[in-house]
Amino acid sequence: MEFIYSWRWFGPNERIKLSEIRQAGATGIVSALHQVPVGEVWTEEAINERKKMIEDAGLTWEVVESLPVSEDIKRQTGDFLKHIENYKISVKNLADCGITTICYNFMPVLDWSRTNLKVLFRDGSQTSGFQLYIFAAFDLFILKRDGAEADYPSEAIEKAGEYFRALDNEGIRHLKETILYGLPGSMQTYSLDEFKGHLALYNTIDREKLKAHLSYFLNQVVPVAEECGVKMAIHPDDPPWNLLGLPRIVSTIDDLVEITKMIDSPANGVTLCTGSLGVGHFNNLTEITQKIAPYIHFVHLRNVIRDSGLNFQEETFFEGDVDMVGVVKELIKEGFRRQQETGMPCRFPVRPDHGHQMLDEIGKDNYPGYSLYGRMKNLAEIKGLTLGLISAYPY
Repeated sequence: MEFIYSWRWFGPNERIKLSEIRQAGATGIVSALHQVPVGEVWTEEAINERKKMIEDAGLTWEVVESLPVSEDIKRQTGDFLKHIENYKISVKNLADCGITTICYNFMPVLDWSRTNLKVLFRDGSQTSGFQLYIFAAFDLFILKRDGAEADYPSEAIEKAGEYFRALDNEGIRHLKETILYGLPGSMQTYSLDEFKGHLALYNTIDREKLKAHLSYFLNQVVPVAEECGVKMAIHPDDPPWNLLGLPRIVSTIDDLVEITKMIDSPANGVTLCTGSLGVGHFNNLTEITQKIAPYIHFVHLRNVIRDSGLNFQEETFFEGDVDMVGVVKELIKEGFRRQQETGMPCRFPVRPDHGHQMLDEIGKDNYPGYSLYGRMKNLAEIKGLTLGLISAYPY
């Protein structure tokens, strides 16, 4: 078995060039058509245009991240039926263009959340982190969401009040923009009023209803994907707990197992993201990898440190709370199992998921976590670990 060493690239408007990515050691690109409005069809012409850019640079494109699921689909409102039909067409078009894996998420409104995008790391680089009391300060005193007090322990509320009272106008603006940061590839933020409007649309949607909407979506789309030979790989919630009254349903091992049973198909699977799942102190990533191994179609590897108070920070690859060696061993075991079962070589697409802002990139403009040097370092560590463990198999 082998890993496809991949790299997320947001397209021709990104600062980092394909030639630099190739020099960093990647062979595969993970990309998406961010210019296409959510809910509209990805045409073969647009897909092939992006694919040609990638292949002309000596790289391959097999994984899409992400083909976004619209808020209408998640809520089952507005144009959700049309959006599902458009999603099916996009899946078919991607398959016809040689794309074999589609990563997507089902997180309401926010794609991921942090309270500091420029944490000064101990070696002088920059990383990102989440502190519950700071998030509570935004929720309680900037957003002023009804009922927010019930979602936080008393000590977090008290600390949030002290923190907020110490902020000046610039600090308040910075916190608001950090929380409301846009989706990867967009480099934009919500306005506070826009955000309040999006939250209000989920007032009647709890975990059970959102799970039902996901099940409906999968039962519509997965048969098309299976027929086309495409793997659907849902991305876990980041962080893996409810935020701002919004339900999260892809957060634990039980959630992941339930999703794999929503429709029995080899096309219905998971993106294993060690960082997103790993920030939950209740998640053991080695156990999760072992239990859902047959359903893993795509892998994100990064490490974090976390505590039981729902605070976390991104760490270096080997020094966090996630057992990266244990996780990769389980992936390799699964790769050889598939190879033995099918008689065909197993290839896991894997990418470094975030990297520290470091060296002369500090201060340069890129989406947080998607630096060149930080990800190049992580990719080298991933290569070393995976190649070493493959050569040592069986365990």
